[in-house]
Amino acid sequence: MQKLINVLAIASSVVSLSVVGGGVYLYTQKDAIIESVTEKALGSLGSLGGGLGGDLPIGSPDLAPPAGQAAAPSAGLGLPTPSSAL
Repeated sequence: MQKLINVLAIASSVVSLSVVGGGVYLYTQKDAIIESVTEKALGSLGSLGGGLGGDLPIGSPDLAPPAGQAAAPSAGLGLPTPSSAL
């Protein structure tokens, strides 16, 4: 019975030391970890946004209204203004 208790005590000590060691490692390396994650996140956003560069038709002359029509006035959020309240 004493051998079993000793094994459990040693196992508990190993787990405790592992948790403390991991915490110390994370605390000392937190700046490098944050920098690495930030670079990876911004890198993935850059590759995503780069693919949309010339694909959006905003401001394209093909979408201009016909010569006889003017564009409808818009409200502050870019939404069309209603012509009548009712």
